[in-house]
Amino acid sequence: MGNCYDNSMVETVFKTIKSELVWRTSFQTRQQAKNALGRYIERFYNPIRRHSTLAYKSPTKFEAAMVGTE
Repeated sequence: MGNCYDNSMVETVFKTIKSELVWRTSFQTRQQAKNALGRYIERFYNPIRRHSTLAYKSPTKFEAAMVGTE
C-alpha cells in the first residue's frame, strides 16, 4: 500500500517549476516549453537555486561541501 506522503517531494518540485517558470511564460510551441524546462532545470534549478532541504544551499554548493567533509 502506498502512503499519500510518498510523492510529496516530487510534487513540491513540480509546483516550484510551475510557479517560477510555467505560469509566468507563454510558450508558442511544445518544443519551446520543453527547451525552457530543460534550461531551467539544468542551468538554474539544479546548480544555482537554493533549496530549504539543503540548508538553503544550492545543490552544487551542498555537494561540494559534502565532498569536502569526507
